[in-house]
Amino acid sequence: MFEREENVPITKEEVRVIMLSKARLNSNSTVIDVGCGSGSITVEAARQVAPDGKVYAIDQDENAIKLTEKNAIKFNISNIQTIHSKAQEVIGKMPNVDAIFVGGTGGDTYKIINLVYNKLKSKGRIVISAILIETMYHSLKAINELQLMNVDVTQITIAKSRKVSAGTMMLARNPVIIISAEKP
Repeated sequence: MFEREENVPITKEEVRVIMLSKARLNSNSTVIDVGCGSGSITVEAARQVAPDGKVYAIDQDENAIKLTEKNAIKFNISNIQTIHSKAQEVIGKMPNVDAIFVGGTGGDTYKIINLVYNKLKSKGRIVISAILIETMYHSLKAINELQLMNVDVTQITIAKSRKVSAGTMMLARNPVIIISAEKP
C-alpha cells in the first residue's frame, strides 16, 4: 500500500514485521530511522508509538524524504519528523531515544552505529537491516565493541508467489539479515 519510486528503497512487508518486533516499541517510544528510504519502517513505527511517541526519519536523499512525507500523509500519520541530511551530521543534535533503526548507511555502518549508540537510552534497542555481508560484519564489530546485550542475528529469506501458465511458482527474494541488540 506504500507509495513507491524506482530509485528509493523500501523495506519489504515481511522484513518490516520482524524488524518492528525486534524493536519492542510501545505507545510512547521515541525512534530514529536512519536511512528511511520510502518511509515504510518510519510509518509502521509511527503507528505503533502513537499517540505519545515520535519517529525521526533521516535520509540524505531528498527523494526519499519526499516519499516518506508522502507516505505519512497517505496513512494519516502526524508523529513523524523528516530530516534531509546525512545521519553523521545530525545524530549529535537528536534527542535520546528508545529505539533506532539503521537501514541505508552509504557504507558508513560502523561509524553510524557508534554515533547512534550515544543517543540510545539505557535498555534501548537498535535494529539493523543488512543485505551486504560487509554491512553485517561492520554492524557486529561495532555492537561487540560497544558491548551491547541480547544480540540477535536473523537471516530472512522470503519467496513470493507468482502465477504462471501452468500454476503458481515461488520466486525467492534476496536474503536480509536483521541484527538487533540492546544498550545496557
